[in-house]
Amino acid sequence: MDPFTTFVKTLSALCLFVTTGAGQARTDDFLKKLLARNQSPIFQEVIRHPETYRLQIIYTQINRDKNNTPSFTHYYFHVDSTDYFNPASTVKLPLALLSLEKLNRMQKPDVTKFTAMQFDSAYSKQTKEWRDETSETGYPSIAHFIKKAFLVSDNDAYSRMYEFVGQQEINRSLHAKGYLDTRITHRFVRMSADENRHTNPVRFIRQDGTLLYAQPAAYNPDPFDFRRVARLGKGYMTGNDSLVHEPFNFTERNKLPLEAFQQMLQSVMFPESVPDRQRFNLTPADYRFLYQYLSQYPGETNYPKYDAKQYYDAYVKFFFMDSLHHQMPDRVRVFNKVGWAYGFLTDASYVVDFKNKVEYMLAATLYVNSDGILNDDKYEFDTVGQPFMYQLGQTIYQYELSRKRRYVPDLSRFRMTYEKRINDNRPVVRDVDN
Repeated sequence: MDPFTTFVKTLSALCLFVTTGAGQARTDDFLKKLLARNQSPIFQEVIRHPETYRLQIIYTQINRDKNNTPSFTHYYFHVDSTDYFNPASTVKLPLALLSLEKLNRMQKPDVTKFTAMQFDSAYSKQTKEWRDETSETGYPSIAHFIKKAFLVSDNDAYSRMYEFVGQQEINRSLHAKGYLDTRITHRFVRMSADENRHTNPVRFIRQDGTLLYAQPAAYNPDPFDFRRVARLGKGYMTGNDSLVHEPFNFTERNKLPLEAFQQMLQSVMFPESVPDRQRFNLTPADYRFLYQYLSQYPGETNYPKYDAKQYYDAYVKFFFMDSLHHQMPDRVRVFNKVGWAYGFLTDASYVVDFKNKVEYMLAATLYVNSDGILNDDKYEFDTVGQPFMYQLGQTIYQYELSRKRRYVPDLSRFRMTYEKRINDNRPVVRDVDN
């Protein structure tokens, strides 16, 4: 028996997942046939066992009319919004959007995404953050948090945006936009459910330290709907390295179905393509800022000054990255957000090839954890997950290069002016918690 078949049988035997009210997975024949063209052994083993790998894929073709107006055709492979996967860092995208939206709703001209912020503590486990030496000003800001969340998927940046927006506003806003099956319940630090309902006092300050605006501590009294149970695996490791012989309970963890994640990205890249209520309240300057840092590379960025060797160009571009491919193709930019945790890898991308006039969207998630133990840091990210995502990305990219379009798209809207790394004496940032 070949090793990949052995891996599949082992993973199938060890995976235990319980969910109530599960729906029917959706698969389109067109995408199924397109994926069959790639005969990579790892790729085909995953494609042939979508339940084992909890695989879901959404491929979105974009076609323009003579006025350059885009239309979208979505193709699905094993997509089921009731089939839980851990969204990990993908939730940093909605938190960035909600943070910008909240700033705009505040309507305080002196308080912008670039304004210095400080976080205090007012409840159990909360921590202060008054300085950020990786920023140009030496202070945190919403803009700097978004940079860090997008460029290398920094966890603290997400937690601080969570604290700024607040748990109640996060979930009410997403549900009001039609993302009814989503929930964001926690920071990326060890806290109880009660502690995550409480968020810190926040203040915006001038560069001389004087106060511009103070936001008090907040508490979310709204209940969550946890009726759909989600348990995964045969065991898990606790914080003190003890093995618990029962499935890991994700029922009260963050949830962001792949369709919702794809639609959030589409609402950012093409706001006119989604209903008004689904759009985020962003300014033209916000969109340009988001486009830049969704697609800019860590090595192009001055603040933070990331180690370009450790955080290479394709570091958070799963559809163009595997162990051999760290550089991006010439004149290709990927506007995306990824997440990886608990054996899950997820990516939603808008891909633009300016040279060949190609654009499309691709979103996917899969699970690679053959021993069935959660929290043991023994996942097949490098040997199965990332090679699969790369092969999937290349399958769609090569098809798009050959696909005939009636009208050549004008992609100038997505051409960004990226930073150039300044050679100075500041140390580079390594080993980010992500």
